[in-house]
Amino acid sequence: MSLKVGFLVNPIAGMGGKVGLKGTDGVVKEALKLGAKPVASKKAEETIRDFLKNHPDNKDVEWFTCSGKMGEDILKNVKVKDFKKVYNLDNRDTSKVDTKNVCKKFLEKKVDIILFCGGDGTARDIYEIVKDTIPLLGIPSGVKMHSGVFGINTSATAKMLFEFKNKRLTIGDADIMDLDEERYRRGDWNIKLFGIAKGIVEPTYVQVGKSIFESVSDNEIKDEIAEHIIDEMKENQNYLYFFGSGGTINYIADKIGVKNTLLGIDAVYNNQVIDVDLNEEKILKILKKHSKSKIILSPIGAQGFILGRGNLQLSPKVIRKIGLDNIIVVSTPAKLASTPVIRIDTGDKKLDKMFAKKEFFMVVIGYRLSRVVKIQTDNF
Repeated sequence: MSLKVGFLVNPIAGMGGKVGLKGTDGVVKEALKLGAKPVASKKAEETIRDFLKNHPDNKDVEWFTCSGKMGEDILKNVKVKDFKKVYNLDNRDTSKVDTKNVCKKFLEKKVDIILFCGGDGTARDIYEIVKDTIPLLGIPSGVKMHSGVFGINTSATAKMLFEFKNKRLTIGDADIMDLDEERYRRGDWNIKLFGIAKGIVEPTYVQVGKSIFESVSDNEIKDEIAEHIIDEMKENQNYLYFFGSGGTINYIADKIGVKNTLLGIDAVYNNQVIDVDLNEEKILKILKKHSKSKIILSPIGAQGFILGRGNLQLSPKVIRKIGLDNIIVVSTPAKLASTPVIRIDTGDKKLDKMFAKKEFFMVVIGYRLSRVVKIQTDNF
């Protein structure tokens, strides 16, 4: 019996990341003016290619998709000949209405799984139509990816589809999360549970939905981490420091006495903020002036990502310029308890392989206190 796959791509997903827009909803034109380039098609193509390596004859798989850049173009590029178009775009720009209409067609065709490329907004649009009737598998391409239906990267997503096709993985509940991008761009992180979809159960390859419940933070531990970073900066006064996003780093910045963008990337030199809420282009310009730099990152709670989720400004080009050994990872022990690995998804297979060879990070968990945490990336 064949597996019926509904395949769709949100072609604008993730475009706002590198240019610092923290999303693409409603700001596509602005993103394009800032030099944003499409990324979803490439990620979707990588995933299908990896799947076909394990399943080259494509037997027992029926593909259903839409015309053009929402699916057809990718399947043609990877030489999938036998697929059915269920929705036509007529070469116009896409919107969430198209995503929803395609999913209505997938319901009619009774597909076994929906493989989609996008972010939380795309997952939410799909869920609005299919609810918990069809399992979802997301190829991570958006700026916001907190939902529990995404593979940790393209290779992992391809492996999950292959294992699901061979009935070696089961179906379970998966959180669909989303936030208001307008508020997100103003620094207000207000993520909410939108619904419970069906996803594929595989703890190694699928990211766990970010916890939406506030927990009591261990401020004493954060104070110790801040003291560690203060000493680090004193000992390396000729270094420029980039402060990543998130609550832990924001707390540290406050203790150091610098104003930090909660959901952005800021540059600090000699305890002075020299620029805030940077996009990729601005980071690269600053790096031309400063030959020595480091970046402070903290893993997303429950997911473990330090790169590839919510900070696409830190592109492969930026990371190579800074250097893997100049990445400082900080975390409270409580956060690490739910984050057993540090996850990387730069979108660059060669760079991800470099992280894999590094094998682990020494994560700062207190004053002069670190813990070895394994790096996980399968995107090569």
